[in-house]
Amino acid sequence: MIDLVLGTNYEADLYIETTIVSYLSARPSRDLIVAAHQQITREWWEHASTRFDLFISAVVIDEISRGDETAVSRRMETVAGMDVLASTGGVDELAVFYARDLPIPDKAVADCYHLAFACWHGIDYLVSWNMAHIVNGDVIGRVIDLNFSRGIRTPVICTPEELMEES
Repeated sequence: MIDLVLGTNYEADLYIETTIVSYLSARPSRDLIVAAHQQITREWWEHASTRFDLFISAVVIDEISRGDETAVSRRMETVAGMDVLASTGGVDELAVFYARDLPIPDKAVADCYHLAFACWHGIDYLVSWNMAHIVNGDVIGRVIDLNFSRGIRTPVICTPEELMEES
């Protein structure tokens, strides 16, 4: 009912992690699993922008700005118009907390920031294909516990496939 009063059609807020942008804008992969993830992501994307308020962070922008100029351009086009979550002391503090207490290696500290942005800003969903450090049962369980200890709500952390609408 609130959605009707406010005049929006969005179900929820959704944080788009870098792997989603990469899969949407990349050439089809020859790796069967990656190709399947790309196809699922594209199919999901066709409906995502009408079902969710989409957010990214400066970390996503930094990560998609690296590499081949043509690929960077395609990735930047994908995120054009998305709202960028504010970088705050709270986000930084939470990311450091995650880096210390989650099984995420130092070289992947950006993944701690993705989690921190989504959690700190009260986002409903964090969508990613990063199974090693984000959409990982052990990591998710620990994030829930750590957030609970700080009174922070944890978003649903999932892949695009888990957010597909039924046909």
